Formats: sequence, C-alpha cells, structure tokens
Amino acid sequence: MGNDPLLQAVSDAGPLIHLAQVSKLHLLRKIFKRVLITPQVKKKAVDEGISLGYSDAAGLRKSVEEGWIEIEALSEVMVSAAERLSEGENLSLADAEILLLAKEKRATIIVDEKILSDLAKMYGLQVWNTWTVLLDALRRRFIEVSDVESAILELGEKRHKLKTKQATEIMEAAKIIDSRRQKGSSLLR
Repeated sequence: MGNDPLLQAVSDAGPLIHLAQVSKLHLLRKIFKRVLITPQVKKKAVDEGISLGYSDAAGLRKSVEEGWIEIEALSEVMVSAAERLSEGENLSLADAEILLLAKEKRATIIVDEKILSDLAKMYGLQVWNTWTVLLDALRRRFIEVSDVESAILELGEKRHKLKTKQATEIMEAAKIIDSRRQKGSSLLR
C-alpha cells in the first residue's frame, strides 16, 4: 500500500475541527482519495464555526470550496433510516447519518466519539480518529514525530480532553512508527 491514498472516508465534525486546529487538515487529502461529509457535519464544522469566529472553520470552508472535502446529501430513505437509528441507539441524528453514509459507501469512518466509534465497529466499519490520521501520516512520512507531539500538546491539553495515559500511548506509538521508518530508510542505503 505504501503512500497510495485509501479509497474514501466519511468524517464527523470533531476530527475535521481538530485537524484544522493543528494545521493538519490537508493530511486527509493525502491519505484518502475522497473525504465525504454530511450536510449536518458541514453545518457544525464550517457554518457554525464561521459564525462563532473560529479560525479553523475558514480552512474547513476552503477545503469544501476546493472540492476535496465533498458534501454528500442523503437520500430520503437514508434520512428516514438515520432517524430510526438515532432513536433506537440514542444517537444524534448527525451521528446516525454519518454512520449510515459510511456503511453505504463502504468507507472508513473518522470519528473521535467513543459511542459512535463502538457502534461503527459493530457495523463492520473501519474506524479512524484524529490520532489514527496523524499516526498514519507519520507512517507515510507526511509529518514528523514533533508534529504528533505538538498536536498532543495543542489538542490534548486545550480541546480534546486527552488523558495523560492516552497521550503517552500516542507518543509511544509515534516513536515506534518513527523507529520503523528509520530502520526502513537505513535498509534502502
């Protein structure tokens, strides 16, 4: 697989916002051929962010305008199914829509919320989060360990409610990936 982009992903608002906050939103474009969002996600991540004056929302809007983050409208049947799923699983309608869109498109789902992540796994979906994106970007040599560390400091302490144990685990994973990258580079010499 190497650095070839994966097929497609459906993203929740949280990971988009978090990646934009650390100036790493562009990584999604490098990792996935298509990044899809629902109109609800656009509303939350872009429209509401801009109306509240968040600088990261402008970057998100630009990505949507450039077309590499695509807004995927749901059919009436899917909206109806999302409403039922939302009620049955005690999910927000936006989360139910993301889940069903990812399932329909057979796409990776990018989500930071544990409940939605667990449900997506039950649906047989490949689940990524903000940290998975950053670690995969590190593996592909798009970023360095210092970028992961900076993201942990920026997101973990201020916005992401990252526990110390989680931050340590992410940094350990980053160091392992970096070590493997270094070994791979020395084998090529």
